[in-house]
Amino acid sequence: MRIRVLGSSAGGGFPQWNCNCSNCKGLRNGTIKAQARTQSSIAISVTGQDWLLVNASPDILKQIAQTPDLQPARAVRDSGIAAVLLMDAQIDHVTGLLMLRERQTPLPLLATPEVLSDLSDGFPITRILSHYCTVAPTELPIDGRTTDIPGLPGVQVQTVALSSKPPPYSPFRGNPRPGDNIGLLLHNPATGAKAFYAPGLAAVTPELLEIMGRCDVILVDGTFWTHDEMQREGLSKKAALDMGHLPQSGPGGMIEQLDKLPKSVRKILIHINNTNPMLVEDSDERAVLTAHGIEVAFDGMEVGL
Repeated sequence: MRIRVLGSSAGGGFPQWNCNCSNCKGLRNGTIKAQARTQSSIAISVTGQDWLLVNASPDILKQIAQTPDLQPARAVRDSGIAAVLLMDAQIDHVTGLLMLRERQTPLPLLATPEVLSDLSDGFPITRILSHYCTVAPTELPIDGRTTDIPGLPGVQVQTVALSSKPPPYSPFRGNPRPGDNIGLLLHNPATGAKAFYAPGLAAVTPELLEIMGRCDVILVDGTFWTHDEMQREGLSKKAALDMGHLPQSGPGGMIEQLDKLPKSVRKILIHINNTNPMLVEDSDERAVLTAHGIEVAFDGMEVGL
């Protein structure tokens, strides 16, 4: 089983189109050592031809163009995307569905009932797509049951309800529900290997640590370095946890939590905001992560499972 990182940035990408923070300005000017990144998404495959797309970012067309495996030529019009699974209903994770509207068969779409509800009402993408390819929805359970993926034999997933917030447009923004945001546990039955993916994570519970500790690799929320990062940059009045993201540094932060895991677990941060100083490859923050055995995801990164 292969996991390919299509996009490793948080919403807006890196550099963000309207941002002149030190990171974005430095990348444009070539004065920092860093890589451009598209918005967060991964793809999973057993065969290398048919893929499960996990989150459909606004950058999906660029990501497809940069990933030949997603463009097999088995027919005049063809796609390696066999199904799409959504972790939440955030705009930077679902807007790319609109770019898949020219599909010639209904698009298999897997999400929790809470996410499907937001996408049929507050941000009615599924209703819009009903005028094009249409979607074939599958509700994801959050009770620990294993789900098979339509059209992708050998790919099985389990969902884990996470502490985070639904999108600002959701009527439940101030009253989160289990299922608004999930983590994804992947299992390769051929090798026994497991991976955990959670690009949005506001808290790490003992139960979640136990799940991650049984995995071979984890890809988890790397959005902000500090709790007040956006406030100090003058870019937002909201702090990291206000937006549903656990910062890496500080007491109880992601670094401290990941240090509790067995050394056998490969630890990768993904969904990285353009303001995060760890994007600079020779920064002190990146050196701290390296010292703790934590990697930073990049577009095109591949992980075998």
